[in-house]
Amino acid sequence: MNRGAQVALIVGLGVMGALAGVCASLFVVGPGPLLRTELGQRIVETVAGAGAPPLPAGVTVTPRGEVAPDFVFTARDGAQRRLSEFRGRPVLINYWASWCGPCVDEMPLLDAFAASQPPDGVQVLGVALDDPDSVAAFLAEAPVAFTILLDEPGPGDSSVRLGNRRSVLPFSVLLDADGRVMKTKLGAFDAERLEAWAAP
Repeated sequence: MNRGAQVALIVGLGVMGALAGVCASLFVVGPGPLLRTELGQRIVETVAGAGAPPLPAGVTVTPRGEVAPDFVFTARDGAQRRLSEFRGRPVLINYWASWCGPCVDEMPLLDAFAASQPPDGVQVLGVALDDPDSVAAFLAEAPVAFTILLDEPGPGDSSVRLGNRRSVLPFSVLLDADGRVMKTKLGAFDAERLEAWAAP
């Protein structure tokens, strides 16, 4: 075996060993540690996006650093609200549904985080990909103080256009004060990570 082949073999074995280590850690401790890091989130998003269904015609995903489209959402009273109304302060958009266990579990955490923000701090905007009656029933039992809006779930909904190619919930997006996409996150927050993740 020549030297080039030996080097390639060693590198290949090293990569396979690293992948085996990652897989073993996921099996032993679950995906939590991976999901809690920015690098882990990017890996998960890349893997999830790789096998995602094709986007509908005319639907594009907003890249990080670009301004999010001025989505029109429906308020609980039926009024139309534009995403641009929330500019001027950073916005944490949390996509959720009443039938999503992890979404429901993180609602009190998001509510406490929203209440802790100063007047110029991060706004929390909950966007329910759910039907209005289910959202109303859920919030009657578990009210939150932050703004809740609704979007019609589907292959081209606003979460997909912000990077949620597989429509995984919960899904969160951090926008800066000018509406640019700064970060995205698949999965629920825990108390330790929310504050650090949402720092603009």
